[in-house]
Amino acid sequence: MSPTPPNGSPTFSVVVPLFNEEVVIDLFHQRLVPVMDGLGESWEVVYVNDGSSDASLACLTRLQERDPRIAILSLSRNFGKEIALTAGLDHARGQAVIATDIDLQDPPEVIPELVAGWREGFDIVYAQRRTREGESWIKRATASAFYRVMGKLGGPVNLPRDTGDFRLLSRRALDALLTLRERHRFMKGLFAWVGFPAKAVMYDRAPRAAGSTKWNWWKLWNLSLEGITSFTVAPLLMATYLGFASAFAALVYGVIMFIRTIVFGNPVPGYPSLLVVILFLGGVQLMTLGIIGEYLGRIFNEAKQRPLYIVERHLPSASSAPVAAPGAPARDALPPE
Repeated sequence: MSPTPPNGSPTFSVVVPLFNEEVVIDLFHQRLVPVMDGLGESWEVVYVNDGSSDASLACLTRLQERDPRIAILSLSRNFGKEIALTAGLDHARGQAVIATDIDLQDPPEVIPELVAGWREGFDIVYAQRRTREGESWIKRATASAFYRVMGKLGGPVNLPRDTGDFRLLSRRALDALLTLRERHRFMKGLFAWVGFPAKAVMYDRAPRAAGSTKWNWWKLWNLSLEGITSFTVAPLLMATYLGFASAFAALVYGVIMFIRTIVFGNPVPGYPSLLVVILFLGGVQLMTLGIIGEYLGRIFNEAKQRPLYIVERHLPSASSAPVAAPGAPARDALPPE
């Protein structure tokens, strides 16, 4: 367990990124409050408004007027969930920090089980889905396939299956996580990368309480590519092996054609087979260039050294002192108002 937090800091911080979630904010907070009060320790909740275009920020402001344990971090635009979660973790002041979504698919009632694991001495306690209510079989199947692929390609990083961002981190685990400032962020992988003793807590994932998901198939596909290319160079190795295999197949085919020409003469060649070979080799080359381009683009973005996010407004909770977040370089956010 981490050392006692500085004076004025709460024992627990709950970090909740959100984007256009005005219809569910009040419901989430109503369910969160009795759960956190039941822990018998001081706490705060850090709501990160990721450039919402609806009335989410106004809803949060009204809530903060009634509950001083609410901190509001409003970003200057939509930076994406992974960055918004990072911003919230940067500004969390608790001895233990809990990350969760606001759509109530991850029930706040599971938090006491996460806290119990932390009190046993585990630095990371992650919630592992036993069931996934409200999700289609296609989404469940593709999610399962992704975790299997990451298990094969992730190398030394052991990414727990059926696990999202819903978890608790001790202060020392969080401080270690906040030293990782890469621009292309796959938080599930970063949580696993820092190591530390970890424990799984099984739970049943509920359907979304209100509103609509912001994750369409295209965004999920891009997140999967982000996870694979951020934690392994296996696609580059696969492209290399595919190139060798194509060259070897072409060599074998050339030898066969040479022998057939010597033995049977040189009949009129078949243009369809020639076209298939050319298209195949062209496709392999373009795919290989695309894989290289993905990694090159990440190098390009990292080399620019832009801040991860820009804070438009920071309204700290009464439970936390308004000081710079531990482990967060000053360049990653503008000073709070």
